[in-house]
Amino acid sequence: MDLRAIAMGLTFALIWSSAFTSARIIVADASPLFSLALRFLISGVLGVMIARAMGQSWNLTRNQWRATILFGICQNALYLGLNFYAMQTVEASVAAIIASTMPLLVALAGWLMFGDKLRPLGVLGLFAGFAGVALIMSSRISAGVDMFGVALCGAGALALTFATLAVRGATSGGNFMMVVGLQMLVGSAALFLAAPIFETIYIHPTLPLALAFIYTTLFPGLLATLIWFLLLDRIGAIRAATFHFLNPVFGVTIAAILLGEKLGAMDAVGVAVTTLGILAVQISRQGAQGSKAST
Repeated sequence: MDLRAIAMGLTFALIWSSAFTSARIIVADASPLFSLALRFLISGVLGVMIARAMGQSWNLTRNQWRATILFGICQNALYLGLNFYAMQTVEASVAAIIASTMPLLVALAGWLMFGDKLRPLGVLGLFAGFAGVALIMSSRISAGVDMFGVALCGAGALALTFATLAVRGATSGGNFMMVVGLQMLVGSAALFLAAPIFETIYIHPTLPLALAFIYTTLFPGLLATLIWFLLLDRIGAIRAATFHFLNPVFGVTIAAILLGEKLGAMDAVGVAVTTLGILAVQISRQGAQGSKAST
């Protein structure tokens, strides 16, 4: 992995992890599904306009269209939609921790359902990762966390896991910015349909809302997604997913700094265990991938 890929991965992890904090700020003053649909509409239009200015084409490959639709629905509408809705009652740090289980869920599903090789280090990492999450959630449950919100975050993580497994090898073919823009528009359309059904639409204009909305639209919404697609194309899904091990640390730290969310001793231990578990799983998967390629 070269220095450029490392820089891209670190930047992606930092921006992606910050999205939970900015989302928490947004849902304090606006209905979650409608505000997220509006964010995706703006991000999508900007993405398509930038793609056209870069000379990129609407003519995507069959796999790219499949990835665009699946990610638009599963990542944008379901994963982020459920997380935004949940963060009306769930802290940003809790949502970030649950979301960080995605690489663990991908590795577990690949191992159990697709026969992917997972070395002993990876198996140990799976147990450690889920144990760390359980440790954190046990302390939060005893503190009275909203279990419905936790369930929504969990369902969102499963939706993103499904999308990640379903679009294996679908990032080739170029036109990355066009893919990013179009999948934002797919998510926007789905959320605009869902918003009036599941919530009362409202917006209370405030400066924190405006700043958080602009930031979320441009950075986690557009820039981080583009970096992720470029990173997938540069080093592949297995290596790129390694950077997810930073999400628990970044997500909890940013929420603590900007929102003042408390981080107890049990939380700190759980975050450390989860982070090491995710890293162990990704290192194991890289080793298994390398062994498979050499045979």
